[in-house]
Amino acid sequence: MNYSFIRWLVGWVLCIEAAFLLIPLGLCIAYGEPYAADYVVSILVAAAPGILMASRKPGNFAFYAREGFVATALSWIFLSLAGAMPFWISGCVQSFENALFEVVSGFTTTGASILSDVEALPRSLLFWRSFTHWIGGMGVLVFLLALLPMTGGQSILIMRAESPGPSVGKLVPRLQKTAVYLYGIYLGMTLLETAFLLGGKMDLFSALCISFGTAGTGGFGLLNDSFASYSPYVQIVVTVFMFAFGVNFNFYFYLLVRKFRSAAAMEEVRGYLFIFLTAAVLVTVNLVAQGGATLDHALLHAFFQCSSIMTTTGFSSVDFDLWPTFSKTVLICLMFVGACAGSTGGGIKVSRILMYFKSIGRELRRMIHPRSVTAVRLDGKALESRMIHSVNSWLLAYIAVFFCSMLLISVDGYDFTTNFSAVAATLNNIGPGLSLVGPTRNFGDYSGFSKVVLMFDMLAGRLEIFPMLLMLRPATWRK
Repeated sequence: MNYSFIRWLVGWVLCIEAAFLLIPLGLCIAYGEPYAADYVVSILVAAAPGILMASRKPGNFAFYAREGFVATALSWIFLSLAGAMPFWISGCVQSFENALFEVVSGFTTTGASILSDVEALPRSLLFWRSFTHWIGGMGVLVFLLALLPMTGGQSILIMRAESPGPSVGKLVPRLQKTAVYLYGIYLGMTLLETAFLLGGKMDLFSALCISFGTAGTGGFGLLNDSFASYSPYVQIVVTVFMFAFGVNFNFYFYLLVRKFRSAAAMEEVRGYLFIFLTAAVLVTVNLVAQGGATLDHALLHAFFQCSSIMTTTGFSSVDFDLWPTFSKTVLICLMFVGACAGSTGGGIKVSRILMYFKSIGRELRRMIHPRSVTAVRLDGKALESRMIHSVNSWLLAYIAVFFCSMLLISVDGYDFTTNFSAVAATLNNIGPGLSLVGPTRNFGDYSGFSKVVLMFDMLAGRLEIFPMLLMLRPATWRK
């Protein structure tokens, strides 16, 4: 285990976070809020150990998958611990446990909250709360790779550990340039959404915060009713951009470099569009037929909520916990499907869903034709058996974490629907669930122990399960 490299990388992450905290500090001063000293302390808490850890370069930059996974998991844990400081030191969130839950939810782009009155927060903290979504959406280590090129080819292991999806590759030969392209697309789309929201007569502060939440597919809102108070124009704009940020960013890269055939060949994007449209139409029909909604109302909210849940953003324009059972079941299914790999969305990912169905089809063909040799293909390319094995192993780990988490939080005594949807909402990085953790409720009633379990789920969901599981394995830490 290359401990010096891990220490150096975590130090750089803390330094970057300290720099990001200067933005809410500036807003705090600009708005005349009495929390400037609290932000200064928070910056020092991040910067002091960060500078100490990053100032000494590791003697050896060689690292392997184990170091990549551990460095990624530790970076996100330290990032969350330092990021919780402004909430806790300012007293706006009374306990460090709740402040940490809120920030883990922010960085992992989950959007699950313990706050019952979001509007009571000062504007600088509202900004930081939403900005954590933007930082976590593309990944702080991907940002670090864009700024700090590393020697050797192993740095792809860090990107693979942090980026969502079953496989991650370089868009261009140099990994640093790949990271720059990804963040360029990410920033450009964020600014484009901000411009559209400003066109809807929204103020700059709100437009930025909502764009941060949409871009990271996070879900923290500025109002207690999330999006119910906003105009249909704003809801439509956010619906479109939530869907757009759930698309594999490779698709946008291919469009930018005019590789239209490569973009059109992406089965995952086509599958993503098909699942979304099918779900939205089914919910619309159900809301009109059983929910008593008018067609325009049903279309607006069905498309908004399906986009929000499938991309794991978690914004809510209505209390969908009151919808007919069929519509809620569709939303639950979308929670698990999730967005595309290589996007900022969570969930199982459409690419894995396609692989599972294709694998089932292959096994059915083998039952009829035992001697046939068929490959599982995605985007016209045959997938290696190693990839299929990896995807299947991931699913087993996902199921194990899901049911262990449900068992652990059941000690609080809440009903099955609440616990099931709470784990689904955190492990899939969605935010709101059903029943006691529905869109008009929050996670504040859970015990400290259950919040720790759910925080683990949020980190595990964002980091694709294995980095967090490796942290719990004693053999991981042996030299």
